Amino acid sequence: MPKGLIYLPSYHAGVRFVLAITGSSGIPYGTRLLETFQGESVLVVSSTAKGMLEMEAGITYEELASKANHVFDDSDLFAPIASGSCRFDGMVIAPCSISTLSKVASGIADTLITRAASVCLKEGRQLILVPRETPVTEIILENQLKLAKAGATILPASPGFYHKPKDLNDMVDFVVGKILDQIGQDHDLYKRWGGLD
Repeated sequence: MPKGLIYLPSYHAGVRFVLAITGSSGIPYGTRLLETFQGESVLVVSSTAKGMLEMEAGITYEELASKANHVFDDSDLFAPIASGSCRFDGMVIAPCSISTLSKVASGIADTLITRAASVCLKEGRQLILVPRETPVTEIILENQLKLAKAGATILPASPGFYHKPKDLNDMVDFVVGKILDQIGQDHDLYKRWGGLD
């Protein structure tokens, strides 16, 4: 399993993204994103998400971590990505629990995930949050609006059906494809509307 590093080597080309998985139902979105992401991946998994990996995705934390280039514990606030001086292009939190979303919206940075998200906002880097909660309260909507105004992308885990999904994997791939679209990464995870691609 990749070990957390004291520093991340400088990079000159390509894309480096933090991929975070939090303790919300929808773990397969995060695991599939890590599998399909083309670039240098920095993985952070919350303690609750670690307990849900096998239940929802049939994978152990060790197996998942072996797919990432760098792995840091969510409690490690000394990790490089906790600082704005660490160079990375952006961050995706998938799934993003409402607790995590609310903390980020309120400026609370008490874990590595929430701190790295805060770094993205303050440094003007791409931050994509993938909440799955439904229904949503006025408080959740207000927090999502606050984050959108601060520059984050709110990308609800809402699979489409125009591509005629055949199974659960197709529905997961639709949402993951939407995330990759935001990053600017080419993929063929679903058939696009209109057939121009």
